Amino acid sequence: MTLVLIVIAVWLMAWWLNTKLAAKPKSRLISFLVPAIFGLTLLILWEGIVRGLEVRAVLLPPPSAIVVAFYTKMPILWVDFVQTFIKGALSGYFIGCGAAFLTAIAVDRSPFLQKGLLPVGNFVAALPIIGMAPILVMWFGFDWHSKAAVVVVMVFFPMLVNSVQGLQSSEAMQRDLLRTYAAGYWRSLLKLRLPAAMPFIFNGLKICTTLALIGAIVAEFFGSPIKGMGFRISTEVGRLALDMVWAEITVAALAGSAFYGSVVLLERAVTFWHPSQRG
Repeated sequence: MTLVLIVIAVWLMAWWLNTKLAAKPKSRLISFLVPAIFGLTLLILWEGIVRGLEVRAVLLPPPSAIVVAFYTKMPILWVDFVQTFIKGALSGYFIGCGAAFLTAIAVDRSPFLQKGLLPVGNFVAALPIIGMAPILVMWFGFDWHSKAAVVVVMVFFPMLVNSVQGLQSSEAMQRDLLRTYAAGYWRSLLKLRLPAAMPFIFNGLKICTTLALIGAIVAEFFGSPIKGMGFRISTEVGRLALDMVWAEITVAALAGSAFYGSVVLLERAVTFWHPSQRG
């Protein structure tokens, strides 16, 4: 119990320090320190409560046990990362988002597709992935190809809806001006509509980063070779090895955050002119 009280005291001191830092003028250092201190104190609180109250590791392992599992099982974690994230999530992400963007251009040019495909897209997007994943696993096999297919289904329609909305976001006066310059559809697309659509397109890309990793992991629960994050999580839960489960969750969180952050950095480089990217 003494350990718990000490940890709570550390938490209160860190809370007071973060309050003082947050009140200071905004800077890169402050923007880094506040979440870093908050996250570190959360881990300290977690460690102290688990050890102070003697919580069993099969219910909630302490962060130190997760770090040990992360370090000792690094080769296994790397194989799972490659199988799930690089092969399943990334391949499905690029295929699904690329196909959605090309389809959005076709939808933008065709009123028939706009009225016929988008309602169907909304219906398919509402289908539960827990129901689609087993079907796609049976269609495409138990290797990473079926996981990529699940990711394609998950990211296609969110990306399609955002891309179509972006391509239609330019103002009528701007389009009329280009027509007075005798600009055809493709020149208008490259000079006006595509640049105006970039914030919407990147919004879809950012949404799909999280959907891709979730879809790949969930799909592995329904059939996978003896590797992959989803396979490892389901297997280690059955063995009550919760430290390994949390290590896999940590890898997934780090990979998802890095993936999302890379898309944000690319968005800042491409849409630096947009008001949302100005300092």
